[in-house]
Amino acid sequence: MEWWDRVGRTAAYAAALALTPYVCIKVSWVVGSLLGVMPVGAGFSTAGWVLLNTVTIGMAGSGIAVALALVRPWGLRVPGPPLAFCAWVAVGFLVPLLPYALLASLLVPNEVEAKGGDDPVMPGWEAALVQIGFVGMGLGLLLGLPAYLRRRWPGAFTGRLDGWSLLQRGAALGAGVVGLVWLSWAAGVTVGVAHPGERDINWRVLNGVSGTWALLAAIAAYVLQREGPTRLPRWVPVSALWVGTGSLFAWSGWKLAFTLYLLLARPTDASLPEDLATAAVLHTVAVASGAILARSLVRGTRTGDGP
Repeated sequence: MEWWDRVGRTAAYAAALALTPYVCIKVSWVVGSLLGVMPVGAGFSTAGWVLLNTVTIGMAGSGIAVALALVRPWGLRVPGPPLAFCAWVAVGFLVPLLPYALLASLLVPNEVEAKGGDDPVMPGWEAALVQIGFVGMGLGLLLGLPAYLRRRWPGAFTGRLDGWSLLQRGAALGAGVVGLVWLSWAAGVTVGVAHPGERDINWRVLNGVSGTWALLAAIAAYVLQREGPTRLPRWVPVSALWVGTGSLFAWSGWKLAFTLYLLLARPTDASLPEDLATAAVLHTVAVASGAILARSLVRGTRTGDGP
């Protein structure tokens, strides 16, 4: 067994283990709220609170199953495309949050403590376990997914993009433009921002992290379409493209749904700093760019060294 395979297998087990306490916490919240011994979240009825946490339990359970599928023998018998898609989306959600968690802890260490009111507050040890769970799952998938892909499709990290069509060029350009806009917002530019006063440090950091991953995806796509040798090992741009496209697709897909809701319903108690129409266009471009570039990478692998 090669060293990268050992690291990947260990990371996949660690990912499943890291998220298990989160599932236990959520189960305790559901049971406790049904029995009336634990508070219900502010703004929720008991039924709504139970439904929300039941859904998150299912999502976390699916994440644990995906992590185990990357390392257990039965994972090689699971249909590859659905498993790879689920892992890709999970990586897109979780891995970009790793630098955000670090930056947020450095820049806004006392934000939670500053909040007051009568809302139920999560104990510190629970908050720590939740954060460890998401960080552990993100790191585990970041290492476990490439090892799984190399076991199942040996050419996954040696191929190049399948051609360089106008659609692919447009997707790479779209990812780059979206990344630059998000980075400009993080730097304080107000073009496309409808409510500058609502910007906070979390919003800036999230835009900075998301913009960085979008730019990395665009740069990686350019590197992978070039003919001839490059200075970087092939697995570096491939990994950057996997994570970057996953971030574009997953986060912007979720944000697009929320943005469209705000744009159509116009609720009075919820808003975003950015202009809603501008945000909707950016997230649409991000989702499309992520999907197109990821599909191109998969097709390039299949038509190259992979099966």
